[in-house]
Amino acid sequence: MTQTTLMDRALIEEATKKSGLIWVRGDGAAVPARALWHVWHEGAVCLVGDGPGEQPFDGLALDDSASASVTVRSKDKGGRLVTWHARVAELAPGSEPWEAAVAELKAKRLNTPDAEHVAERWARECRVLRLEPAGSTAELPDGSLAAAPVATPATTRRPIPAALPKLLRRGRKKRA
Repeated sequence: MTQTTLMDRALIEEATKKSGLIWVRGDGAAVPARALWHVWHEGAVCLVGDGPGEQPFDGLALDDSASASVTVRSKDKGGRLVTWHARVAELAPGSEPWEAAVAELKAKRLNTPDAEHVAERWARECRVLRLEPAGSTAELPDGSLAAAPVATPATTRRPIPAALPKLLRRGRKKRA
């Protein structure tokens, strides 16, 4: 791969910093891209997952040549903005880069059940990955990349509560 140009690098950094979700797919993986929350830290995306209660990293291999494709969406419109290639590296728990990444991730993690001890849990049970831009941005495809959602126990479909429509109407009346 060629070196990332300054314009590509600026686009990657700004788009990724502003987006709350990115779609990551391990290069050569047979699984679809997965939406992951992240932080941009010191020139790369940092992710935490693959543990109980955290996001799964299906399809991200971790060998010497691990790489991935990262697609970033526009924050205001939600459409694809840029796709870039990344080198994937797992940060060793307790190392200086791991500590710096975890400090950023911990600040952005929503709804964690154990906020005081989340870093210790991540060190024991999860992986912290660093995805660093490697090469130029990829051309966006013309067609749709829509795919069925990946099955997960974290999503449930239940009927809405019977009282919800009435509560929603009541809220509109108060605002008017």
